Amino acid sequence: MPHGKGADCLNIYDISQLAGVSIATVSRVLNDSARVSEKTKQKVLRVIEENGYTPNAFARGLGLNTMHTVGLLCADSADPYLAKAVCDLERELRAGGYDSLLCCTGYAHETKEKYLSLLLSKHVDGVILVGSHFVEQEDAGNGYIRRAAKETPVLLLGGALDGPNLYAVQCDERAAMRDAVQRLARSGRERVLYLYNSMSYSGRNKLIGYREGYALLNRTPPEGLELMLDAYQFDVVQVRQLLYDKWRAGLRFDAVLASEDRLAVGAAKFAKRQGLRIPQDLAVIGCNNSPIARYCEPELTSIDNQLDALCRRCVDTLMDVLHGKSCPKKTVFDALLVQRESTDFSCEG
Repeated sequence: MPHGKGADCLNIYDISQLAGVSIATVSRVLNDSARVSEKTKQKVLRVIEENGYTPNAFARGLGLNTMHTVGLLCADSADPYLAKAVCDLERELRAGGYDSLLCCTGYAHETKEKYLSLLLSKHVDGVILVGSHFVEQEDAGNGYIRRAAKETPVLLLGGALDGPNLYAVQCDERAAMRDAVQRLARSGRERVLYLYNSMSYSGRNKLIGYREGYALLNRTPPEGLELMLDAYQFDVVQVRQLLYDKWRAGLRFDAVLASEDRLAVGAAKFAKRQGLRIPQDLAVIGCNNSPIARYCEPELTSIDNQLDALCRRCVDTLMDVLHGKSCPKKTVFDALLVQRESTDFSCEG
């Protein structure tokens, strides 16, 4: 019996592990489906009998008469990137015949854990964690996600976590940042400032990529050019003022690489206030390739992390899991650098 559990504590995930079959296979056995071989059926029934497992109505319905509802957890629906992800996911789920339950958790760990438990209490068929803020830097903080995955499939959009019944869909933002630094250097930029505001799973990978870009140039980032805005919520005026204050204090840079487009817009506003020409005096690159990169003047070069494709793959993966099909545990997309007026790579060496 797993981890010393009593029979009344066993769940459908435990039975699938003991029998060596998928959760979907257990649910088919519970529903007497003809899609399971007699040999497999008897193996599952033997495990159920030996452990005194009594499935509840929702466990019996998993994979067949399901709730047809997927839970979405999002830290902040006011964040443009997360808001678009939620919109795309809901659209894809709706097309697949599934409704959505959305919980906006904020960034506090206890609130994220609370709302994940709330979704599980609604007997959702699966959960999608929207954005990488749910994966804690210290792995001990990820236990609540692994516990949830014992009850229902958990998909991580933008993050990754190893474990049974956990699936990840993400973009290789680390490589994207690394390549951006190298391209800026080849175009003559000597001092690339990295501007960011998060140490989420995604944020950590982006920072590593920035440092790797310099390492491949056999250099370390110049002192003071890793600049963190200590706030999830900010406006571009704050960013403009921060860069202006640093410039007045003597910090110099000829390029800004930002972890998201809103930060890059703040850098563009700083350049205008300081009288710097873009891209001649200051190159600017954002990330997410959001509409504001195009609305800005000049239009901003941005890293496209292919959010539309990520959301489609995320839902497709969940549907495969719910229907007992094999699928990869992790899917990684390449990022695309969309060049606009805020950079000039014509003189790359």
